[in-house]
Amino acid sequence: MKITILDGYALNPGDQSWDGFRKLGDVRIFDRTMVDQVVERATGATVVLTNKTPLPDYVIRQLPDLKYIGVLATGYNVVDVDAAKQRGIVVCNIPTYGTASVAQFVFALLLELCHNVKLHADAVRAGEWSRSADWSFWTTPLMELSGKTMGIVGFGRIGRQVGRIADAMGMRVLACDTYQVDAPLHIGFRWGSLEEVLRESDVVSLHSPLFPETRGMINAGSLAMMKPSAILINTSRGPLVVDQDLADALNSDKLAGAGLDVLSIEPPLNNNPLLHAKNCLVTPHIAWATREARARLMDIAVENVSAFMAGTPRNVVS
Repeated sequence: MKITILDGYALNPGDQSWDGFRKLGDVRIFDRTMVDQVVERATGATVVLTNKTPLPDYVIRQLPDLKYIGVLATGYNVVDVDAAKQRGIVVCNIPTYGTASVAQFVFALLLELCHNVKLHADAVRAGEWSRSADWSFWTTPLMELSGKTMGIVGFGRIGRQVGRIADAMGMRVLACDTYQVDAPLHIGFRWGSLEEVLRESDVVSLHSPLFPETRGMINAGSLAMMKPSAILINTSRGPLVVDQDLADALNSDKLAGAGLDVLSIEPPLNNNPLLHAKNCLVTPHIAWATREARARLMDIAVENVSAFMAGTPRNVVS
């Protein structure tokens, strides 16, 4: 069986092994693939694996041997799932590999905004502490999270892990989700509407999937509901946020800060207003990318293909 991996570099820049796939078939691995290269590289393949390389309908139609598309991520919007299903092609994703890493990164962004650790460490290296007349100094306000409200928009696996960490830090947890079931036992936890989460939270963390109804959900109108002292964190999907509206809110002090690991276009254009917005941390979509999470992703991706070959596909996108 022929297996083509279209964009393997992000998953494995050299610190992992592709041997699990090599045991399953004849594997061709490309670091990166443009959409106009897919047909040439995937022709004859039964299995195609992609992370961010798009597989639209017109590409899928040109791959008659294709029987399985594996998405090397949780989100699968890069694949025209309906077109694949019409041709009997199984589409699978990897839903659980990054829960711990992404939730951890939420707090990496949040704690940096609360304490500006790097800024203060750089000040010490520059000699500012040595020259200080006082035994302690700080150049920005410092924020304690205990007693504050963490609003979580999208309460799936990652959202729930964020809630557990927030609870451990003494925060109240207010969650918004389409399916309000299996409420956790955190003290002070409660469900709320999106408007309640935005209005009442000191920190809002986004964990919603990207659907037509969630695209642009954080816009000028929704940002106006938030406290001027609030912080927005997005480690989910960039297009949930209207970039210019968030930049405007930050630059006009209508929002205290933002920590973003995702943007509407990736890599971003140089003129993206969030790259230079006030008190805005932007990181290059790395919340998922710990070595541990990527190792789990690799293992699950191999298991998915193996299960498909055995006639019992798993993690099938519905």
